[in-house]
Amino acid sequence: MAHLLHIDSSPRGDRSHSRRMTREFIEQWKQAHPGDTVTYRDIGRNPIPHVDEPWIAAAFTPPEEHTPELREAIHLSDQLVDEFLAADIYVIGVPMYNFSVPSVFKAYIDQIVRIGRTFAFEPHDAANVFKPRVLGKKMFIIGARGASGYQPGGQYEKMNHHDPYLVTVFGFIGITDITFVHVENDEYGGQKLAESIANARTQVAQVVAA
Repeated sequence: MAHLLHIDSSPRGDRSHSRRMTREFIEQWKQAHPGDTVTYRDIGRNPIPHVDEPWIAAAFTPPEEHTPELREAIHLSDQLVDEFLAADIYVIGVPMYNFSVPSVFKAYIDQIVRIGRTFAFEPHDAANVFKPRVLGKKMFIIGARGASGYQPGGQYEKMNHHDPYLVTVFGFIGITDITFVHVENDEYGGQKLAESIANARTQVAQVVAA
């Protein structure tokens, strides 16, 4: 049995394409794998705080030296990291905002990409200073974009700081098996949007079946 972590980061409700697609993904997955378990976290509606100075002090201080204040400052981050590490598979809805990820998702990443927890820093190993600690996991990222053409070779490829960033940051901690599914043309609506939603649903069905 596998354990899935399902995350939504869009602040929208029923109008959110990424929410709709992650929900459909999870529903199909549970039908295909009834023994698997799912943890859900909605950071779009329940935002994760940005890191602050007490957080930084706690993250770079050995746990055995934490004061009560430092323990409190890092408490949520510890919960998020524990939750993240407990999962085998990630299903994450991340719309594109201004060519990158929503700030709330960046805040989430800053909470879980942590020295000593999800990666190691070994300055004496010149060949491999940074060592990932989150290995053997699978990630599905469901994106939503206002237009199309952000794919490799597309007219807006150089403006796509969404997919490459997610590949980089999750690869840094060891997650390299990442599949993207995108709903595009939300700003156009009509047939273009309908076709993109249909294509995304087909891709979801295919990856779940696989």
